[in-house]
Amino acid sequence: MKNESYDIVIIGGGASGAGAALDATLRGFKCLLLEKNDFSEGTSSRSTKLVHGGVRYLEAAVKKLDKSQYDLVKEGLKERYRLLRNAPHLAHSITLVTPLYKWYEIPYIYIGLALYDLISGKRRLGKSQIIGKKEIIDIFPSVKKEGLKGGVRYFDGTFNDARMALALLQSAKEKGCVVRNYNEVINFKYQNKKICAVEIKDKISGETYSVDTDFVINATGVFCDSIRKMDDKNVHNIIEPSSGIHIVLDKKFLPNNEGLMIPKTEDGRVLFMLPWMDKCLIGTTDEESYPSEHPKVDDKDVEYLLRHARKYFSIDIQKSDILSSWCGLRPLVTLKHTNDTKELVREHYIETSGSGLVSLAGGKWTSYRKMTEDVVDVIQKLSDRKNLHTCCTKHYKLFGSEQNIEIIKDKLDKLCLEKEISEHLLKTYGSKALVVADFITRYGKEKVHKNYPFLEAEIYYAIEHEFVKNPLDFLIRRVGLGLIDINATKKSLEKVAFIFKKSFGWSEKVYENKLQEAYSLLDNAI
Repeated sequence: MKNESYDIVIIGGGASGAGAALDATLRGFKCLLLEKNDFSEGTSSRSTKLVHGGVRYLEAAVKKLDKSQYDLVKEGLKERYRLLRNAPHLAHSITLVTPLYKWYEIPYIYIGLALYDLISGKRRLGKSQIIGKKEIIDIFPSVKKEGLKGGVRYFDGTFNDARMALALLQSAKEKGCVVRNYNEVINFKYQNKKICAVEIKDKISGETYSVDTDFVINATGVFCDSIRKMDDKNVHNIIEPSSGIHIVLDKKFLPNNEGLMIPKTEDGRVLFMLPWMDKCLIGTTDEESYPSEHPKVDDKDVEYLLRHARKYFSIDIQKSDILSSWCGLRPLVTLKHTNDTKELVREHYIETSGSGLVSLAGGKWTSYRKMTEDVVDVIQKLSDRKNLHTCCTKHYKLFGSEQNIEIIKDKLDKLCLEKEISEHLLKTYGSKALVVADFITRYGKEKVHKNYPFLEAEIYYAIEHEFVKNPLDFLIRRVGLGLIDINATKKSLEKVAFIFKKSFGWSEKVYENKLQEAYSLLDNAI
């Protein structure tokens, strides 16, 4: 890598960086993607796990007759359909129910969701419907029954965000892209006032080196401005970070596979309670923030979510019921007319500096593909490369989605694994579950934690095929245990770290340092 030159160096290994890497590589560019931590360690693994057009944006579009909000919803619904189709093992439809306690709210909410369906057109995931009080109680036995009038059910998408970023990177790598985590861009080099190379620090070895490049894409999310200022210290910020926290509760709080949408909180937000990895996920808040690699969960935000959950449930939900929590930072594009992050439109913005740095700012997971198509279009127009292809990511099946999942399931059944383990392998790895099965044959069926279907054999697979360098790379972003149960993660950490020690040849001192670093991160939430 160090003696190579590239057409494009992409900085950032989250949704936008991974998407740009795949799109550019498929078009024929020679690409290198660099991420200073683990892939999707920041915002891209800390979403609400929804693939959506944006119900809240639609309401704003109608109330304010705002075409930009309407266009955002329309684009989001198109991209929702594509994302679910291109990675069906990682993304699927979900039904969401809104319990309502005032008669007039039922037609109001229903009409809005029916319009949501109408905009979806042939890409609609299902038909919104009004449902009665009895059915809502059947779905959510603990829902607050006093004053309940009925509700509305609608359809949206849900997905595994960290695995989606990984699938994009693995797809890009298959086509020739070089991807590196724990490699931080620390400087640019210039020729005739144009960026001609990037200087990089390998955070594991401590070595620094540089690679030549024609173009650089800045896809660093909330850190977009720091990369822009590395190029030009005088630029003004274009990102307004907003923090959103999520908490995870036991499945008993949401016993069925339908989610709950709280349409209006005390300050006008939308909240979701979703089934996620056999747990109940609640989120998210929306507060002004600042860029941070490890944003902390604030107690007042936790209480905000619990307070609203209690309004809809007859059982008392306490802080002690929380199994895990995390905070993510949204990279909202700054708008001059408002300082309120709730009013900032989550659309993307592309800027090309005088030196040729192309920055992709803003956006959301649902529209990652369109965002990255737009940014690679910018590069392609600037490039003198011949014989490049046009964008082909609209229909591109991602890594793990190449074969029919039913065929894979039949083959997996012959291994006589526990049902829970087989389901986990199919949902996590798709058609690559059979490759993981080979590792199970070699390393056995020992679980990482007795209460969860994650296997030690998966650690060896992740080290060989999924770029992991540290125990939490595996526990949080490859199998998701850290996102759903902090205590179980802590109990599993030593066992997982020991396998890393053997595989990477860590000294006892390195092993202990890695353990302490991981415990510290878990103690402060993820």
